[in-house]
Amino acid sequence: MTKKEIYVLSLGGSLIVPDKIDYKFIKKFRELIVRKVKNGNKFIIVCGGGGLNRKSNEAAKKVRKLSNNELDWIGIHATRYNAQFIKILFGNLVHDKININPYEKTVTKKPIIIGAGYIPGWSSDYDAVHLAKTYGAKKMVNLSNIDYAYDKDPKKYKNAVPIKNTNWKDFRKIVGNKWEPRMNKPFDPVASREAEKLKLEVAILNGKKLKNLENYLNGKKFIGTIIN
Repeated sequence: MTKKEIYVLSLGGSLIVPDKIDYKFIKKFRELIVRKVKNGNKFIIVCGGGGLNRKSNEAAKKVRKLSNNELDWIGIHATRYNAQFIKILFGNLVHDKININPYEKTVTKKPIIIGAGYIPGWSSDYDAVHLAKTYGAKKMVNLSNIDYAYDKDPKKYKNAVPIKNTNWKDFRKIVGNKWEPRMNKPFDPVASREAEKLKLEVAILNGKKLKNLENYLNGKKFIGTIIN
C-alpha cells in the first residue's frame, strides 16, 4: 500500500451489526484505519446493512407481502443508518456527507469518505465497485465473515475448495451472472462483471481478522482471495 493510495472497503453489515452492534470490532477497525490515514492513505468505506437490514426485512414481511423493491429500500436505509454511525465515529477525519450516489465524486481534503446504499437492485458490492471507478481506485477489499471465496458453498459441500488467486473470467463462472436481493454469494455477480471491465483487483477477506487486513494493506502475506 503506497502513500496516498485510495482503497475502497466494502464493510459487510454482518461485521458492523451481526445481531447487535459489535462495538469491539468497530473500535479496532477504526484504530487500524486511523493508523493507515496517518501514513497518508485514503479510504472509501461502503457500509452494508447487516442485522438491522435482516431483522427489519423479516419483521416487515410478517406485516404484509412486500415487493423486492420495497425490501430493498428497507435494506438501503439500513446501510445509510450504519454509514451515519460509522461516519460519526471517525470524527474530523471523515467527509461530512455520506456518499449515496456512486456516480458522484466528492471533492474533499478529508482522508475518509463513507458510502451507503444507492437504489433498489444494487448491492453494497456494486456500489463499492462503482465508487472505485468514480475515484480511480485500483484495488477494493470486500470484508465479510469468510476467510476465502470457495468454488462452491462450503456450508453445503464438505469438498468445497478455497480460492486463493483467480481471474474474473473463472470467478464469474462460479458466481454466475444474475444478482438477486439477499442472495448468498461471496461477491455480487453483477459487481463482478463490472469489476472485470474495470480490471479492478478485489480482495475478499475475513473482516473480523483485522491483523490480516493490515497485512494485506501493508503488502505482507495474508489469508484471503485475490481476484484480478
